[in-house]
Amino acid sequence: MDPLLVVGLLVILFAVFTVLKAVRIVPQARARNVERLGRYNRTLKPGLNFVIPYIDRVYPMIDLREQVVTFRPQPVITEDNLVVEIDNVLYFQVTDPRAAAYEIANYLQAIEQLTVTTMRNVIGAMDLEKTLTSRDTINSQLRGVLDEATGKWGIRVNRVEVKAIDPPKTIKDAMEKQMRAERDKRAAVLNAEGQRQSQILTAEGDKQSAILRAEGQRTAAILQAEGQSRAIDQVFQAVHRNDPDPQLLAYQYLQMLPQLAQSPGNTFWVIPSEVTSALQGVSKAFTEALPRSAATRDETPGSSAADEEVARASEAAAEAVADAQEAESPNGPRQLTQGVEDPSVALTDLEKEHQER
Repeated sequence: MDPLLVVGLLVILFAVFTVLKAVRIVPQARARNVERLGRYNRTLKPGLNFVIPYIDRVYPMIDLREQVVTFRPQPVITEDNLVVEIDNVLYFQVTDPRAAAYEIANYLQAIEQLTVTTMRNVIGAMDLEKTLTSRDTINSQLRGVLDEATGKWGIRVNRVEVKAIDPPKTIKDAMEKQMRAERDKRAAVLNAEGQRQSQILTAEGDKQSAILRAEGQRTAAILQAEGQSRAIDQVFQAVHRNDPDPQLLAYQYLQMLPQLAQSPGNTFWVIPSEVTSALQGVSKAFTEALPRSAATRDETPGSSAADEEVARASEAAAEAVADAQEAESPNGPRQLTQGVEDPSVALTDLEKEHQER
């Protein structure tokens, strides 16, 4: 092989390699630092860039996008001497590639250690209950401290979030018992409140029902009283309009005497004083209805009927008196209205007077 051809090929390869080393293409949202003879020269921007081969040194690309980093859980002691493990998430962005490369050797490790120390300072001033309920306060305090410390490193901390707070198992059990007791308490309170409302509504319903029932009974009593009043008024007007004679009233008295005596609940019965006057009215009526002579009396067709009625009335009165005497108790004396004659004696006198006439 010709030595000149080999040398030519080597020169061509070296030229191509030199051109390739002189050209640098940087993607969007990336940056690369350039050192010339060991000193920082410039930062390559996204796009096509040219450097001096073998003189300029181009460092690896730095990502300018917002980055998310999660640190492992760190044990932290609270104000009430409880050890909790806190896991947080950090959102940051490189704003100055030169400072991120030359101001700090490893900015990720620096951010992690700064986050742990700051979090211990913040959590150490809080008790467990406040730590569990003050995540926003913890996040804002961590972000303020980290953003101030990382500003000179060319890094901006956008957000710091506490992802998890894990207290010890014994504390978890105690918290669960407390939560269960609190829920039982709320359930008991709600149950008691429901029962109270139920009793109040029931009492209101009973009250309204009693009021409506009383109003209904009052209306019914008023209507019943009005009906009885009208019935009595109509009976009274009918009696006065028909003008009944004493004979009818006496006959009605005689019919009611057996029914009064046969009542099972009566231990004594009272003969009204009007019976005597009624019997006298019956006697007078029969006396006026009968003829004066015996012959006429025998020939009159209504005389036998009148005698039969008088006999039946006498028998009914006698039976009523006997039943009343039997219904009387052994210790209870027979009671009669003062000034009232025995109806059987009155009827016997009536028959005698009738026969004499």
